[in-house]
Amino acid sequence: MQTRKLGRSGLEVSALGLGCMGISQSYGQPMEKGDAIQFLRDAHEAGITFFDTAEAYGPFTNEEVLGDALRPIRNQVVIATKFGIHIDKDGGKGGVDSRPSHIRAVAEASLKRLRTDHIDILYQHRIDPAVPIEDVAGTVKELIAEGKILHFGMSEAGEESIRRAHAVQPVAVLQSEYSLWWREPEQTILPLLEELGIGFVPFSPLGRGFLTGTINGSTEFDSTDFRNTIPRFAPEARAANQAVIDIIAGIAAEKEATIPQIALAWLLARKPWIVPIPGTTKLHRVKENIRAAEVDLLPDDMTQIDQALAGISIHGERYAAKQTAWVNR
Repeated sequence: MQTRKLGRSGLEVSALGLGCMGISQSYGQPMEKGDAIQFLRDAHEAGITFFDTAEAYGPFTNEEVLGDALRPIRNQVVIATKFGIHIDKDGGKGGVDSRPSHIRAVAEASLKRLRTDHIDILYQHRIDPAVPIEDVAGTVKELIAEGKILHFGMSEAGEESIRRAHAVQPVAVLQSEYSLWWREPEQTILPLLEELGIGFVPFSPLGRGFLTGTINGSTEFDSTDFRNTIPRFAPEARAANQAVIDIIAGIAAEKEATIPQIALAWLLARKPWIVPIPGTTKLHRVKENIRAAEVDLLPDDMTQIDQALAGISIHGERYAAKQTAWVNR
């Protein structure tokens, strides 16, 4: 497995990581714990060294599974988790909370669930408008000084928030959505990250599964699948967005690759400090995704893809209206 360094942080990880949320929530029924543990260990054996989780996934159960699965190989992997989502006593999630006391409490609880003495990357899951970002960065800076956290990350943060946080504690990594059908980060975020030396970890690099080419207008999702609530996954939007898949499929045929491999290779070709974290619960998909690092997209290939997609409008918003308030502050 090829490796990459996340910006100037010096943190080296596998060229593709593994987004672990789907093990516990959002994409149908959660995996059985024993199956999940074996899957995570198999993913590492296949070449993955970078695992992404959060206290909110489950909530809590995702970190617990990773803790059990990765403890025997803890010194061989990089684990990223997150704070900043308000979780009720009954496990309900809603709103944000990045008060310094809450950050500390979450970090301590995550350390226990992950069965480790340090967290490689601690992300602020979403910006909290009620807490100055300087206070957030300062709290993480203290945790880094204590050795409990190694690197500070942010997720779905806007340019101003990143700059202000970075001035207090260098931001090592930004995690935000980025893919062939969501390219907003190219406008201001990618130039900013390059300027500041911050690594970029795109989540949903396969468009929540759409860019695998296995979803169409007639696909039916499990009743618990959150894609049922996303406008971009309404049946009519999926049917209209098939034009994107048709373009990628043509490139894939030329390169003797699969559709998801082209979508991931495109991200890898954008910048050397980009590390996508496609999520899956299937080992054969992990192995397929890993091979995307071997697909060589030349500048002419990238131009061809960009020109072809320029004439296509993506149908449907990426989040329901009530969810958009959480992003890009």
